[in-house]
Amino acid sequence: MPKISTDRLLSDLHELRRIGEYKTGVHRPSLSPEDIASRHWLIDKLTQAGLKPQIDGIANVYGWDPSPGRKILMGSHIETQPHGGWLDGAMGILYGLEAARTLGRGIDVAAWFDEEGWFGSFLGSRSFCGQVTDAEIDSATRRGDGIPLRTALDEAGWGSAKRVQCDPARYLGYLEAHIEQGAELVLSGDRIGIVTAIVGSHRFRILFEGVQNHAGTTRMARRKDAGVALVRLATAINDRFAVLGNERTVWTTGQISIEPGSPSIVPGKGEMVFQFRDTDPELLAKLGIELNALVAEAAEGPCRVTLVTTGITTPAAMDPRFQDALEASAVRHAPGKVQRMPSGAGHDAQILAAIMPSGMQFVPSIDGVSHHYSEDTKDEDLVLGCQVFVDAAAALLGD
Repeated sequence: MPKISTDRLLSDLHELRRIGEYKTGVHRPSLSPEDIASRHWLIDKLTQAGLKPQIDGIANVYGWDPSPGRKILMGSHIETQPHGGWLDGAMGILYGLEAARTLGRGIDVAAWFDEEGWFGSFLGSRSFCGQVTDAEIDSATRRGDGIPLRTALDEAGWGSAKRVQCDPARYLGYLEAHIEQGAELVLSGDRIGIVTAIVGSHRFRILFEGVQNHAGTTRMARRKDAGVALVRLATAINDRFAVLGNERTVWTTGQISIEPGSPSIVPGKGEMVFQFRDTDPELLAKLGIELNALVAEAAEGPCRVTLVTTGITTPAAMDPRFQDALEASAVRHAPGKVQRMPSGAGHDAQILAAIMPSGMQFVPSIDGVSHHYSEDTKDEDLVLGCQVFVDAAAALLGD
């Protein structure tokens, strides 16, 4: 099997890390100056690798292999979470770049736009798969500053470009590599994870409307306290989901706010941002029914409670043949240090899996840390993971 260049891979990873560097991590919000610079940086690398580069109208970056024959598409995302890790997303793109350079044919590379959800949900990979309308782009704004997506694309110089849509006949399938973002590999001592399925997630805003009033003069029996209603519902959800879920089901109240947020005022409004994830569609549906029931029960109290769905992604199984190819390569390079496992995080691979065979590979995250600037992976695991990934691609291509 062709051997990757260790020095070239690590050099590229650290070079990209410096664009938007924050402490030991990276801060590259989608279509920020740092994100735009990273996409131009990638264009140069793809060109040097002999691929035909392109940035489309949703800011996806592509490197097209000009050789004849069907391809394997490889990719991930280049933007980051706020003050996030340096490998989350970037590693998968540069594994694809290294595969293209090492194998010399048969690899297309993509950097999907906005997997991290600054403007929406998997906008880049969904656009490539024909799932994004112009109306969705028109209505999208960036979280934090409210900048419209159309404005940001125009300012970056890509607003007038056409959006690329996939030609499935071009591909044998899609492969993505990623840090695990959890602690399963670290705790087991394994070095390679072969993803069996990627979770679906259901995301919500829960709004509470009470009556703002004086904290000293409003008797408890007369209060319509939105803060109390919020806390009671959050506790009820946690208690009920703990009974219904399994050991891998997760749910998170990621943000809570009350208004006006003053110590001498009974809160008149509240909001909680909530999500749950699992790989079992039936369990996800059951949790959704239970959430609606708990919200309806909470609304029988003194405050009005409204559940707003902000996004749903469905679980996606990875292709068995691709799993087998990744595992065979992993066993060859790291015998006894390989496991098959589900992904508790969402990835572009679950979007691509709807239109082509897809596979995904993990390498360990030190201490299971991700979505934080301290995220890291040992160099030897980065190199091992890339070699396993490239060998699996070669086998799938028939080399």
